Amino acid sequence: MSDVVVIKKIIEEAYDTKTFVFDWESKVVPGQFIMIWIPGTDEIPMSVSSITEKTKSVTVKAIGDATKRLHEFKEGDRLSIRGPFGNGFDLSSKNILIIGGGVGTAAVMPAVVQTGADTIIAARSDKDLIMLDTAEKYAANMWVATDDGSKGFHGNAVQLMREKLALKKYDCVVACGPEVMLYFTYKACEELGQDCQLSLERYMKCGAGVCGCCVMDDKRICKDGPVFTKEQISKLTEFGVSRRDACGRVVKFR
Repeated sequence: MSDVVVIKKIIEEAYDTKTFVFDWESKVVPGQFIMIWIPGTDEIPMSVSSITEKTKSVTVKAIGDATKRLHEFKEGDRLSIRGPFGNGFDLSSKNILIIGGGVGTAAVMPAVVQTGADTIIAARSDKDLIMLDTAEKYAANMWVATDDGSKGFHGNAVQLMREKLALKKYDCVVACGPEVMLYFTYKACEELGQDCQLSLERYMKCGAGVCGCCVMDDKRICKDGPVFTKEQISKLTEFGVSRRDACGRVVKFR
């Protein structure tokens, strides 16, 4: 069953990314996602990027037909949403390092707000960084990494993570971002004996574990994830290797 909500506020996060704020009192856990119906285009999954008792938001990068159409919506327009879906982050550990890469930063931002944990935000360049103001407000320590060195650490999120793990012991690393970033985050955590939770992404049609489009090995990303533990990820042979297209066919990354 879907709910109809009204866009209360739109925030320009970057040249290609907007946050849509709406009133919605459903209980949401950091790391969960919702399905948004774009009439005449598609229904798409979006991570919830801010959570209060009465309001929620999604942060959308315009990269496909549906997201570009959503960017045309204005304050006062209505959205049809379903959810929330999936498993969120376990934030019970005392010392957490949170990492957001690109638009994946949106998925971890509610965890930053809830925990006040040390946070790394990474992107290709300073123009692609999002939600820095929120991270600076809530995170105990916040570091930035850009691939081109235009802001903060000159390098990627995993390189900066390695530096921080060498200086401080963390109980868990929590991350969301492009799969290549998450793959090397996992490999680094495996090498260093560091626990981690990663929010994975796959093509989703239903969000409820029925259609099978988001299957990775024997796991449904929408239902069994999107957040997976280090132990669970160690058993996923398709992680970082392949995905499924809209027809369910396996597509190799490399």
